[in-house]
Amino acid sequence: MNITSLPENRTVNRTALVTGANGFVGQALCKEMLRRGWRVRGALRQAGHLTVGTEPLIVGNIDGNTDWSVALRGIDVVIHLAARVHVMKDIAADPLAKFLKVNLHGTANLARQAARAGVKRFVYVSSIKVNGEGTTGMQAFSESDEPDPQDPYAISKWRAEQDLQHIAQETGLEAVIVRPPLVYGPGVKGNFISLVAAIDRGIPLPLAGANNLRSLVYVGNLVDALIVCATHPDAAGQTYLVSDGDDVSTAMLVEKIAQALGRNSRSFYFPPALLRAMAVVLRRAEQVDRLFGSLRADDKKIRRELVCSPPYTLEQGLRATADWYRMRRNGYNHGTS
Repeated sequence: MNITSLPENRTVNRTALVTGANGFVGQALCKEMLRRGWRVRGALRQAGHLTVGTEPLIVGNIDGNTDWSVALRGIDVVIHLAARVHVMKDIAADPLAKFLKVNLHGTANLARQAARAGVKRFVYVSSIKVNGEGTTGMQAFSESDEPDPQDPYAISKWRAEQDLQHIAQETGLEAVIVRPPLVYGPGVKGNFISLVAAIDRGIPLPLAGANNLRSLVYVGNLVDALIVCATHPDAAGQTYLVSDGDDVSTAMLVEKIAQALGRNSRSFYFPPALLRAMAVVLRRAEQVDRLFGSLRADDKKIRRELVCSPPYTLEQGLRATADWYRMRRNGYNHGTS
């Protein structure tokens, strides 16, 4: 599976600035935009690998003082991926200030300069964590919910959304906000790739009792949604939740990853309450909450308003991720898409 098999949607004579262009999502996005006929400029904090065909431009640290004047010349659309990301154990003395410096002030500064430079549309990749940390029962987050950000990362994303909307009202910049849940696919890092590796190694996991429901989004599906949001007339001024549209329990996710890897799942039942009690003692409660808690995103709005449905299924996305993981494990490096 390769995201180059996304549906054709050729765009002629448009130039996009993608921030965070050398990241997991950024590389996949640049590659697909180039395939669809875009000219793409990739903004980087420092020199790094970019998808072939992407024009590199180093802007340094992203904050309220970054000079974007050169990067924004001739740009029609900005897709803003760069951010200070959520970390499990933040050692910063003032985490909120650190997040606000990049995610709020950096975003607002870029948006204002983009408006002055004549950029028409600004697509901002936020987070489902703006909605809250979790859902219960069959509840699913939607765009109409009252935001409930609960940690510094989510707060910074929510405040950036608010500033972006104000800037759009003042300047006429067409702002589109996209809130993805956990993104996976070739090139993924963090807890997801750790889970894939554990399953591949045959490590027994106490997750058979995790009967929760979580929304995920394959990087190819997110990329497709971002390009639609960058071009569709009706997207201007809107906020959209995105997902694969196939919510899955952690127990089922383990089974599906094992199938994609061609492995037998060694997941077993362990009382969730007891596991969480042990996690509290070991200071790993947040990790267990993610594995056993629910977080569902309702993506009906983007499907209805923009006629944007995920081109890949969960199974296809996991198979692509497993294929990439096996290549990496075996010492091959053919990129992330």
